[in-house]
Amino acid sequence: VQLVESGGVSMQAGGSLRLSCVVSGVTHGDYSIGWFRRAPGKDRETVGGINVLAGRTMYADALLGRFTVSNDNAKKTVYLQMNDLKPEDTAAYYCAAGRVPRHCILRAARYQSWGQGTQVTVSS
Repeated sequence: VQLVESGGVSMQAGGSLRLSCVVSGVTHGDYSIGWFRRAPGKDRETVGGINVLAGRTMYADALLGRFTVSNDNAKKTVYLQMNDLKPEDTAAYYCAAGRVPRHCILRAARYQSWGQGTQVTVSS
């Protein structure tokens, strides 16, 4: 399984940005894609994720309402829409794939494959 993130930029606070995660090599339909981020000097943080088969999404409580995960099966791409971005959203954003049960979508340790990350920098 390979994942390639894109869409990271440097931008001003208050704006919106959509990250993409192109997934290849998955041979079964029941898998999940998670989004995670790591800011400099901080631990990895869960953003949200989606179970592709069920279309069910889950989010970290602190980001609920500003971030949205969606999926385009035809393009084999999962998106992370981020609105009202703040300087504290500055981080490298990673997507991950795996046969993750729906109730474990937010657990990074359950994912087997990871992308290389894309950097988002938000300035005030």
